[in-house]
Amino acid sequence: MIKINENYSRLPGDYLFAEIARRTAAFAAQNPDKSLIKLGIGDVTRPLAPAVVEAMKKAADDMARPETFYGYGPYEGYDFLRGAIVENEYAPLGASVSADEVFVSEGAKSDCGNIGDIFSSDNIVAVCDPVYPVYVDVNAMAGRAGEWDGGRWTKIVYMPCVAANGFIPELPETVPDLIYLCFPNNPTGAAATKAQLKTWVDYANRHGSVILYDAAYRAFISDPELPRSIYEIDGARECAIEICSYSKTAGFTGTRCGWTVVPKSLVRGGECLNGMWLRRQSTKYNGTSYIIQRAAQAVYSEEGKRQVADTVAYYMENAGIIRKELMAAGLSVCGGENSPYIWFGTPEGVGSWAFFDRLLHEANVVTTPGAGFGPSGEGYIRLTAFGNAENTKEALRRIKNIL
Repeated sequence: MIKINENYSRLPGDYLFAEIARRTAAFAAQNPDKSLIKLGIGDVTRPLAPAVVEAMKKAADDMARPETFYGYGPYEGYDFLRGAIVENEYAPLGASVSADEVFVSEGAKSDCGNIGDIFSSDNIVAVCDPVYPVYVDVNAMAGRAGEWDGGRWTKIVYMPCVAANGFIPELPETVPDLIYLCFPNNPTGAAATKAQLKTWVDYANRHGSVILYDAAYRAFISDPELPRSIYEIDGARECAIEICSYSKTAGFTGTRCGWTVVPKSLVRGGECLNGMWLRRQSTKYNGTSYIIQRAAQAVYSEEGKRQVADTVAYYMENAGIIRKELMAAGLSVCGGENSPYIWFGTPEGVGSWAFFDRLLHEANVVTTPGAGFGPSGEGYIRLTAFGNAENTKEALRRIKNIL
């Protein structure tokens, strides 16, 4: 008799953003006259840069001619994009990364979920709390999380990120095998310093742990003193895998492209993790399409750089407005300075989901309840800066009106 993966049956309720979508759809159906503004799910609203679109069109034309047609591509990505990533994303930082350590994929979410394939199911996993739900859910699906006790997983090491520690996790007492870090952080918007990351790198190397570093929001860092890659930190090549994305930086949420760096010097259990990841990708993934990789390459053209920088500046102006208005309303706020996310405490200790519903029903603004990101997220709400500028201003006006 067939058996299913019982770990799926242990997952509590719906995926966070699916539940938000359900509540939003129900409200919209019951109130068709209401104008909803969505600052919840972190989808972008600005179109692809013209340079990216032109590159995509040209690549589509390449596929229409026998002499320039491409079939199956390299599992790890085309050399033209891997080289561009090293030249533009790492060389300017002084970070030592080679093209054969870069793996192009369909995006950071997929790689965050798939990277666990190369690790044993009995590894101990540590996550920030609050945390991007994918980190937790994929490990629950793989059997690493233990049992759901109604508030948290019994085998997951939760590292509270709260106002008292500046929303930066402290080293856990239980030594984990896999450590998920994300900076600038989703959802809190906090950004780590080089000294703070050095503490984690030294810890991982001392204990033989591996850091899974999500740097999807690196382009939104404005402070020149803050690291944009974990490979700016000495020793990181021996303990860290970095996962990155074009989704928020260049508007690829519907186009899908990202990359993961697995250094060749990262060895655990006598195995080179670079080779293991290549084996995994060549078995389960047929590569990102040629057209999309040409589009990603155009991000690094002179026109592409200017156009993408303009888009990032647009979103960060939104972030600044959100931060300023929430603080003016007397709320406790984190993020919005080096991150497109703004994390604020609910007024008078109202629960996250209760305040989410109030904002939805009274202000007609869709947000993300902090409780959906983990136990330490209770009492907080996340807003994103990825909306239209005018809608963002209107949303803040509505929110302030009900406070």
